[in-house]
Order: sequence, then C-alpha cells, then structure tokens
Amino acid sequence: MHILIVEDELGIVQFLQQGLQEEGYQITTANDGSKGFELIQNQKFDLILLDWMLPKINGLDLCKAIRIKDQVTPIIFLTAKDTVQETIEGLKAGANDYIKKPFSFEELVERIKIHFRNQKGSEVLTLGTIKIDLSKHIVLKNDDEVALTQREFELLTYLIKNKGKVCTRNQILKDVWEINFEYDTGVIDVFMNAIRKKLNLKIEEDYIKTIRGIGYIANDL
Repeated sequence: MHILIVEDELGIVQFLQQGLQEEGYQITTANDGSKGFELIQNQKFDLILLDWMLPKINGLDLCKAIRIKDQVTPIIFLTAKDTVQETIEGLKAGANDYIKKPFSFEELVERIKIHFRNQKGSEVLTLGTIKIDLSKHIVLKNDDEVALTQREFELLTYLIKNKGKVCTRNQILKDVWEINFEYDTGVIDVFMNAIRKKLNLKIEEDYIKTIRGIGYIANDL
C-alpha cells in the first residue's frame, strides 16, 4: 500500500516515514500543499496523511481539491486543531478521519489498517470516464456498464492500478497471465484491442497508450 504524507514539520515526516516503512508501507512525502497537490495529480495513492497547517496550500483547501479529483482515497488529518467546529470543517472538506497532534503512532497505524480493511470491500478504480468497481466486479464507461471477459477485466484492472507507469508486455504476462516463461506477447495486443473496442474509446479518450515495442501505459487525460 502506498501512503502520501503531506506535512511540513521535518521531524514528524521522518518519524512517520521510518515507522510506516517498517510496517511495510511504501511512503512518498511532500512538505507543502502545492507539492502534495502536484503528486496527487500524477500518482495513485492508497491513503493520504494530511497536515492542516501547510505552506502554499493549506490542508483544508488541499483536501477539497483532492476530493474534486478523487472521491475514494482515504484522507486522515494530522493536526493540532481539535475543536468540534474544526473537526466538522475537516470532515465536510472530505476527510475520512482526524487524529490530534501529538498522537500515538500505534493508534495511527491501527486507524490506517481500518481504512485499508474498509477499502477492500468497496474499492473503485477510475481512468478518465472509466470506472471499475472491484467489489461488484463491473466496468462502467460514462456510467454505462461494459461487459468484459474475466481476462479483459483483469488486464484493464492491472493497467489502471499501475496508472502512470509503463507496463511491459512481459510484466503483464507475469502478473496477469501468471506466465513466467517465454511466451508470445502478441496475445496481450489481442486482448487490448478487444478492450478498446468494447469501451468505445474516442480520440479524446486515449487513456491507454501503446508504447511501441514495450507495452502499455494508462493515464487520465
């Protein structure tokens, strides 16, 4: 699981990064709201730890901006603000949880685990106008259901989960087909053509690009 920490206090960042990496999480950090927003625009995170008082873009405004783009990723505020009104304001902005500084690291880890457990049953992946509801095993394009075969569903899910990364054909064979020996990678192109046809992707919806001789990359436009 990949966690983004948006926090400007270096000591807290180092403490959280080391502790969460020891718990097995992949960690990316940003020391101001502007950098945090830039990272969120270009990467997919599984959870965001967000300080309220940030330089450039404060945590409250950043939370609102995230929710315009992403309705799914859990956001936990880390802040010294603790009045009822401030808590309500943070939740209304789109935060899922709220933990007051100074906090127990053990409590934070447990809260993170709870959000990840909740995600497993209701994860929705998005790619432009495409949505995949993993719990219901359905694909939607502009809210219309698209019927894919099991392998097509697995391939599209894999590309969206790795959004922004080039997925080589050999890696796709290994991770999706579970083939660990030399095999004709042309089979992937056949499935990709079928997926594109079923999704009826228009020119302006070029969400999955072919990297000639290498593989594919999925990106929001």
